[in-house]
Amino acid sequence: MSINQPPRTEAAAPVSDEGTPDARQLRAILISVSIALMAVIASVSGLNVAQTHMAVEWHVSQTTVLWIINIYTLALAALLLPLGALGDRLGRKPMLIAGLIIFGVASVAAGLAPSAEVMIGARVAAGVSAAMIMPITLAVITSTFPEKERGKAIGVWTGVAGGGGILGMFLSALLVDVADWRWLFVLPVVLVVVALVMTLKSVPNSLERAAHSFDTIGALVATVAVVGLIVVLQEGPERGWTDPFTLISLGVGVVAGVAFVVWELRRRDAALLDVRLFRERGLAGGSITLLVVFGVQAGIAVVLFPFFQAVLGWSGLLSTVAMMPMAVMMMLASGLAPKMAARIGVRSTMSVGVAVAALGLAAMALFVSVDGGYLSILAGMLAMGIGMGLSMTPSTEAITSSLPRAEQGVASALNDVTREFGTALGVAMLGALLANGYRGAIDGKLHGIPTAAQDTAREGVANAIEVAPTTGSHAQDVIHAAQQSFVEGWQQAMWIGAAVMAALFVYVALHGPEKTVRLQAEDVSTGSGSIDHCVTSAQK
Repeated sequence: MSINQPPRTEAAAPVSDEGTPDARQLRAILISVSIALMAVIASVSGLNVAQTHMAVEWHVSQTTVLWIINIYTLALAALLLPLGALGDRLGRKPMLIAGLIIFGVASVAAGLAPSAEVMIGARVAAGVSAAMIMPITLAVITSTFPEKERGKAIGVWTGVAGGGGILGMFLSALLVDVADWRWLFVLPVVLVVVALVMTLKSVPNSLERAAHSFDTIGALVATVAVVGLIVVLQEGPERGWTDPFTLISLGVGVVAGVAFVVWELRRRDAALLDVRLFRERGLAGGSITLLVVFGVQAGIAVVLFPFFQAVLGWSGLLSTVAMMPMAVMMMLASGLAPKMAARIGVRSTMSVGVAVAALGLAAMALFVSVDGGYLSILAGMLAMGIGMGLSMTPSTEAITSSLPRAEQGVASALNDVTREFGTALGVAMLGALLANGYRGAIDGKLHGIPTAAQDTAREGVANAIEVAPTTGSHAQDVIHAAQQSFVEGWQQAMWIGAAVMAALFVYVALHGPEKTVRLQAEDVSTGSGSIDHCVTSAQK
């Protein structure tokens, strides 16, 4: 066994105010943090179903509506690392409780918001509190569950993180359809109340006595870097990749990112995130796998919803229901992954998952058609769900096991930041590929259509269907051309996604973590107390 990560000369001492949890309490802890995570994840995607309602009620532009949606993700991603680290120092239970309370208040404020400005403020507060909640939920699992139970618990966590967004969108769409769009905030409020009650009752507190001062400069620079890069991915498709605002954001993000790496190398053992640890297979392989897998998953959602609504003519609620089989398979596979990893190894499990997901993308690209409808993509969706579930759980465990116990808040935050970056990157990239493919395909199918209608139809399949009635006898031709062009653009995006997953498969098969082990010297007594030395080894 070789230990390649840089040694920690000083380690933090974990402090817990409760004894070792029994099996019943462990179940309660897992349910508590899963419900808290579900509230955060559901709020990422839930508001998408209310875009038109907000625009009409407040008479605001689509750009403003997109900022209402995206500002939550931006605040969440930007503050994950610093707030995860603070949770390690101040206490994970108090941080989780504070986050849940703020999140609940912000959700109520959003539901009652009289204007877009108030809604944006409420969404910022919700994003900040979500950054307090999300890394702590995973850190509680990794710092509380014994080694033999940790993999199963992480499997449940990754299942909720992966499939929770689709489930939350379904419940939100249901509330919007049967009641009013403001009622979709009832879901996160109810989840927060339940999670808060269970947390107060069941979740033990733990914190780490840090040997060094908090890396304030590192936290600020990391925040600037994440904000800059996320803004690029959110605004690039809308403004254009060469727009000055996009380029400035990219420059700020890249410069701050480089500065963060340089500063953290200088801080070494006192760093917010020891970047030297990325030399380890577990941390590097797990991060890259999550980045790509979540990017592809998010990109798939961008492609699927227009297909269901504009091509098949389904409602928003029915379209969300159609996504459920993939979410269910993802959650089931996430629970199976730890058992599979124990039998065939972490690297093999990740490789199988990535391969199955790539085959799912290829199947959708091969068989999707207007006439085939939902059945033409169902097999590919199921394969995608299975593949993502099998790859996400061991990737998450590889990341959290690569950092010491004293830094599990940071490890969990890194895991979450990787997911958020992957999601933003996937939406931007696959969404752009689909749009370009659609425009390239429809250009040759609009002969004889009035010029104004042609220009509108080129903007997207939904625009083409909306303008079709104004073209008189050409209406059905426009609709058919738009639907066929969308499918052709779909196929291009899916093939590129499959190629990316194939490249990831080669990387994981050759360089993925073989087995991640946490070496821990329990209760090493010294004159000043007990020191917990945690080192991670990637067994090659």
